[in-house]
Amino acid sequence: MAPLFLPLALLTTIVASNAIHTGLQTISCPLGYFPCGNLSVCLPQPLHCNGIIECENGADEDECADLHGWPNLADWYFYQAQRTDDESEDCLLDVYPEQCTCTGMIVDCEEAGLFAVPAVSSNVINLKLMHNNITTLVDDQFIRYRQLDILALQNNLIHSITSKAFSGLFQLKKLFLSHNQISVLKPGLFRDLHQLEWLIVDNNLIGSITQKTFVGLKSLFFLYMMNNSLEHIPNICTILPKLNWLDVEGNNLMTIEKKSFQTCSKITVLVLRNNKIRYIKEDTFSTMPLMVELDLSSNQIQELSPLAFRGFEHLQQLNLSCNPMNYIHRDQFDHLIALKSLDLDGINIFNIQNRMFKNLGNLSHIYFKRFEYCRYSPHVRSCKPNTDGISSFENLLANIILRVFVWVVAFIICFGNLFVICMRSCITTENRLHTLSIKSLCCADCLMGVYLFFIGAFDMKYLGEYNKNAQQWMESMKCQLIGALAMLSTEVSVMLLTYMTLEKYMCIVFPFTHYRPGKRQTLSTLVSIWIAGFIIAVIPLWNNTTFGNYYGKNGVCFPLYSEQFESLGARGYSTGIFLGLNLLAFIIIVFSYTSMFYSIHRTGAQSTERSLFSREVAIAKRFFFIVFTDALCWIPIFLMKLLSLLEVEIPGTVTSWVVIFILPINSALNPILYTITTTSFQEKLKQCLQNQELLGPKKSLTSTTQMSSV
Repeated sequence: MAPLFLPLALLTTIVASNAIHTGLQTISCPLGYFPCGNLSVCLPQPLHCNGIIECENGADEDECADLHGWPNLADWYFYQAQRTDDESEDCLLDVYPEQCTCTGMIVDCEEAGLFAVPAVSSNVINLKLMHNNITTLVDDQFIRYRQLDILALQNNLIHSITSKAFSGLFQLKKLFLSHNQISVLKPGLFRDLHQLEWLIVDNNLIGSITQKTFVGLKSLFFLYMMNNSLEHIPNICTILPKLNWLDVEGNNLMTIEKKSFQTCSKITVLVLRNNKIRYIKEDTFSTMPLMVELDLSSNQIQELSPLAFRGFEHLQQLNLSCNPMNYIHRDQFDHLIALKSLDLDGINIFNIQNRMFKNLGNLSHIYFKRFEYCRYSPHVRSCKPNTDGISSFENLLANIILRVFVWVVAFIICFGNLFVICMRSCITTENRLHTLSIKSLCCADCLMGVYLFFIGAFDMKYLGEYNKNAQQWMESMKCQLIGALAMLSTEVSVMLLTYMTLEKYMCIVFPFTHYRPGKRQTLSTLVSIWIAGFIIAVIPLWNNTTFGNYYGKNGVCFPLYSEQFESLGARGYSTGIFLGLNLLAFIIIVFSYTSMFYSIHRTGAQSTERSLFSREVAIAKRFFFIVFTDALCWIPIFLMKLLSLLEVEIPGTVTSWVVIFILPINSALNPILYTITTTSFQEKLKQCLQNQELLGPKKSLTSTTQMSSV
């Protein structure tokens, strides 16, 4: 009972500390606010446990660690399991391998290069053989070691264990077999291990277990079988009446039935994380009333029975994170009166409401996928996350740099493009059709500036209280429309750049084909591009069933990444746009400018004129900057989209910087690259200014003459 008493004592201490902390919260604060310890100062929920000390006494950052249940004690147990009360430094054994060390009656052969179990004195009590090359354990391998208390065989190459390998180990309490290649635990293997309390066989290849596997384990209370290939759990508690902690994480379990735990009345910790469980029936865990922690995370559960947690009066920690659930019953957690920690991270709760958490009066830690869900649990002191990297509790744009530069970038984009439109309209050029394309490009890029102005405006509107409006904002038609506006700007700009590049490519690479688009053809192409961009932008708004909330995945209303449980329609459409259409356009632009430069270089090589060489260098520089800015803008976006498809988690901070700084790069630089820096535009601008200077003296002379006549 000593090993069981120790964790229970620790748990009692934790509960007591929480009770003291709860007692400090008797100070009356409004809903959503919590006191600074024993001070009469109340702070809102987002300021508690956010890593920044707000209270004078620092109480807002005290008691923030989630120590409910048994989450952080396993490592401590493993550490203690390989220690002994015998602290004598002198070796008390006569025989042990020279490559090993001996302290008291402990033999440590870790990383000793052993290929078999070595011979040691029979009075050894702790034998550490981990991180070696042992492959097999034969009959009566340890029969001489009647006093052995701990046997550590993890991280070897063990693939075969005979049924009598552990014969005679009547005093063994802890057996470590993790990180080997064991595929079968033969019936009767543990028949002599009557005192065994810890059995650790994680990270092996075990495909099945039966009740006969555990015959003889009368005192076992900790069974750890993580990362094997189990597809079924028998009713092992019939053989293991003292089983207290069962961890079968990372197996292939698809169903959990009541009969598997029919006699498991003493289990307090059950870890079923990272399996393939699809459904939990309402009476599955009804035979385990003493449960303290239940971990069902990273499974394939789509729905839970409303009564799945009935009778869990002692449950303190429940983990349901990373399951494909979209719906939770409003009374799902009503029976969990002692619950202190609830993890719902990775779950889109479309029907979330305050009623779900209202009866959880003892809840102190809650975890969501979206920080805006925290508004539905205002009575919980620690709610995570505080931000998604883009937005925070207080502001639509969490970073102060982003909040300032969204206006700066928007102004630069709009000013630059409007300036070019005005100048192109005032200055007559020979190639009016090309000017028309440039103006159209400027209009598309200018929409990106308008989009950023809208983001900045709504950031100001929700200043200091964004969390109250976050969910409503992302689901609103305003967010959908400005997201569609950004998509329209992006796609029209990409298609126009591709069209202008191909037009220039035909003129330079094939100069004698006499290909020159006429006015009607140019207008038709430009109109078609705008129509195509409009269709691309509004298609996700037509069918909410197929695309879901396509633009409202984040506060900036732009769908750069795919979520794990996003609909196939939305994911396929987004992939087709960003990794299909836009990637193809980028490849065409790079190929075309490379071909144009090669063609100009080949023409220049046939001429000895120095002017042609200088012109070639100037064109090369111009082409390089065009391709470079395109790459600077689109390669990060391509990578983000690819990583999201591979289900790599992308921080929201990255998304916000991409939307505010990287995505608008082309919109800000296109007027400079395609107009202001061109020689023809500069010459026309100089000529226009010179004409104005000449007109100035003439007007002055005319005025003087008129006054003289008067």
